[in-house]
Amino acid sequence: MIRLILYLVGVGLLATGLAWLADRPGQMLLTWQGYEIETTVFRAVVIFAILIGIAVFLWSLLRQLWNSPAAVGRMVNRRRQERGLEALSSGMIAIGAGDRSQAMRHAIQARKALPNEPLTHLLRAQAAQLSGDRTTARRIFEAMLGSKETEQLGLRGLFLEAEREGEHEAARQFADRALRLNPQLGWPIDALFELQCRASDWTGALDTLAAGKRNGHFERTIADRRRAVILTAQAQALEDTNADKALALAMEAHNLAPDLVEAAAIAGRVFSSKGQTGKVARVIEQTWRRAPHPDLAIAYAYARSGDSPKDRLDRVKNLARTTPHSVEAPIAVAHAAIEAHDWTEARKALAPLVESRLSQRVCTLMARIEGEQFGNAGRVREWLARAANAPRDPAWTADGVVADRWAAISPVTGTLDAFQWKVPVEQKGTQDEELALAKFEELMALGDGSTEKVIEAKPLGNDDVPQTVEVRTVPATEEAPKPKPAAPTAAPATTAAQRTSGNGAQPHPYVPSRAPDDPGVEDEEPAPKTAKAAKASA
Repeated sequence: MIRLILYLVGVGLLATGLAWLADRPGQMLLTWQGYEIETTVFRAVVIFAILIGIAVFLWSLLRQLWNSPAAVGRMVNRRRQERGLEALSSGMIAIGAGDRSQAMRHAIQARKALPNEPLTHLLRAQAAQLSGDRTTARRIFEAMLGSKETEQLGLRGLFLEAEREGEHEAARQFADRALRLNPQLGWPIDALFELQCRASDWTGALDTLAAGKRNGHFERTIADRRRAVILTAQAQALEDTNADKALALAMEAHNLAPDLVEAAAIAGRVFSSKGQTGKVARVIEQTWRRAPHPDLAIAYAYARSGDSPKDRLDRVKNLARTTPHSVEAPIAVAHAAIEAHDWTEARKALAPLVESRLSQRVCTLMARIEGEQFGNAGRVREWLARAANAPRDPAWTADGVVADRWAAISPVTGTLDAFQWKVPVEQKGTQDEELALAKFEELMALGDGSTEKVIEAKPLGNDDVPQTVEVRTVPATEEAPKPKPAAPTAAPATTAAQRTSGNGAQPHPYVPSRAPDDPGVEDEEPAPKTAKAAKASA
């Protein structure tokens, strides 16, 4: 609008000026080289304006002719850029769709049109990866390291290639270089932290975690939890060699994550060895209310050395009252009651679980009660048979691996804080020999003075079918025959190492160690060997 007004004002002024000159024609006489030119002032002004217009037109024409090669070059470059951008766009779409042939074709076009464009290098590398040409992809990523604009992109690509090929040390070096180049990048922090945890480099993992927290890559709650897990792993390794250092690490981990069972258990055991019963109770109770666990119950029961089994039972009962709805509470009470030979209290604690929440541990405990209180082999057999079909108990589980003890990382993926106390996932065709053998050992320890319990595991000759178990009694005057060797077709006994390597075997029943001052059940004298027993063993 303003430009229109200015244009109209200019036209008006020009018209006014010409009208003013027309009203005052005047005379002009020009003598040059013997020529005389006589004209009016108005006509002279008009002729001068026309000459200026012609000069401007001729200058513009000459200038356009002079600049025409550059204009043609710019037009060609613009068209090439348009083709290159179109090839990049189509190539990225082909990469996302997984079309290898189209991705390679568009990558070639982009390379011809935009050879120095960083996106062209990325498209070529990803097209090579999609085609399975890892060598070409790595060569392109290495070429990117020569430019500051593409160095970070090249490091990222080389890191992914190293991870894909299992070259963890090379991947760690690429991530470390990218972190030094730009501390604000998130992927080097995550990658370096994961690699350090997988290699149990706890010191380096703590430094990386601190750097990530400082640059805002980790939330405070997540960073505190990860730090607590790493400190617990360090404390676990130092508990037997440097108890003071392990205690300091475990207490820091406990303050960061009060629900971390292993940290509280380590702190409780070390405090107990130092005779600091009050601190044991405070730490264990704080974690027990958040995450009841058998290890906490054991540490709490043996908080004060020299206590009688009755005192330990009273202490465990006080702990169990804080979590009345947890399954671990009555099981811990039942264990302590069995050690104290308080059969009534043990049965009372397990009664609600027998009625509605039966599990393998509950069945095993009831078998112990029947065997140690009455020596009733029939009832023991009955409870062990029920245990074979009872639901599984919680165990330390990570990525399908069941372990007897908590660990900081998963043995399968190396993920930090992967172990959880939960019921393992049932697997089809799982062999339960380890659990059965553990129950058999408990049964063999249950003697009543008149008979001796003998267990024979008879394989059925099929690896996919669990073994049958025969439990029988023989007179004490005869020697129990040794278990017959398993048939070649039977599944071998599961070792402790296999039990923690993801084979789905059942965890060991939770049986706390007997106190030094607890006499327990006295073992019977071995029966004299007779001819009949020798014949049976043969």
